[in-house]
Amino acid sequence: MLQAEQILHDRYQLKEKLGQNAGRQTWLAEDLHSNPTESVIVKLLAFGGEVQWDDLKLFEREVQILKQLDHPRIPKYRDYFSIDERTLWFGLVYEYIPGVSLREVLNQGKRFSEKQVRQIAANILKILIYLHELNPPILHRDIKPSNLILAEDKKVYLVDFGAVQDRAAREGATFTVVGTYGYAPMEQFGGRAVPSSDVYALGATLIHLLTGTAPADLPQKNLRISFKDKVSISPSLVRWIEKLTEPDVEQRFNTAYQALSALESGIANNSNNTTITSSQLIRPTPVAFVNNSGCGGVFDSSIPVPDEIKGWNWGAFLMPYLWPFTNKVWIGLFALVPQVGWLMAIMLGNKGNEWAWKSRKWRSIEQFKAHQRGWTIAGLFIGIPMAWIYIGLLASFLD
Repeated sequence: MLQAEQILHDRYQLKEKLGQNAGRQTWLAEDLHSNPTESVIVKLLAFGGEVQWDDLKLFEREVQILKQLDHPRIPKYRDYFSIDERTLWFGLVYEYIPGVSLREVLNQGKRFSEKQVRQIAANILKILIYLHELNPPILHRDIKPSNLILAEDKKVYLVDFGAVQDRAAREGATFTVVGTYGYAPMEQFGGRAVPSSDVYALGATLIHLLTGTAPADLPQKNLRISFKDKVSISPSLVRWIEKLTEPDVEQRFNTAYQALSALESGIANNSNNTTITSSQLIRPTPVAFVNNSGCGGVFDSSIPVPDEIKGWNWGAFLMPYLWPFTNKVWIGLFALVPQVGWLMAIMLGNKGNEWAWKSRKWRSIEQFKAHQRGWTIAGLFIGIPMAWIYIGLLASFLD
């Protein structure tokens, strides 16, 4: 049982429990190794019981995502550890932002003005632009008042990346369905989150700030949240929020850039008007593909790898004793050790594409794919027959 003043990982002294549910605890703690002592947030996950592998995968994904983020309105990653206190706990440590959540402000009976809502919307959209332009894009998937912190400097921070997804939905892909009812759009509960899903959640959050009522408790008409009769704001802002929260993803703002540009220029169309034209918006600069192959850090999961190359590598699996040489994955040479060769073959099949991308410089993704296809063909025509010959020789030797 964790308790206040307890020291975890010989470093973090727990001070105040901020939240607890289903095997999870969030604590305000002090980092005893910092000089002077600094306050930090420690999120803890107790593995086992109600917490299963999917929960641990989401927790570890949050850790890896926070490691690579660098934005002034997102808390900075500090540490990750595990401890065994009768229960196996995993701990994520990140920067503490002094302030209160917008949920706490709402619970105090406060309502937000149009000016305040416009400012909050602009701040969060700028954070989303940063996240969605990363390669691969980062989708938060749980924007709501409790995950927005109004800091002492009067700036709004986005926290809690426990539901984060590090790529947009792809045909045939499956993801753990997460999100909060009332804030998450329909496509997200279908496991098909896209960047505009975060835009919808922001819109639902703004409705909550303006009305003081959670979106799930407001009436709906044709799946749209009905809020106009509960607010006193300009018609242009009403139309803009309605476009944020369009249930049809095709009718919604496609990107945070579009939404921010429309907000700043006063352009917003309701569902009965034509869609915003490209000439009316500030068009974002396309994010160029960054060829980071050959960067090293084979085991550093925070280094992004193109989605197009992820998957099982049959060439590495079928010919593990030769494949490492041309791909410069030298750890794969353990495949030549009889006692662990079969295990290394499985690891190369599973991680081969990622390791090869990081270990060797490639001119392009196309060159990488062509090289791996060649190894797959070689594996089918050479690797499999050799494996059968080896099995036959081994069987005869044992007889």
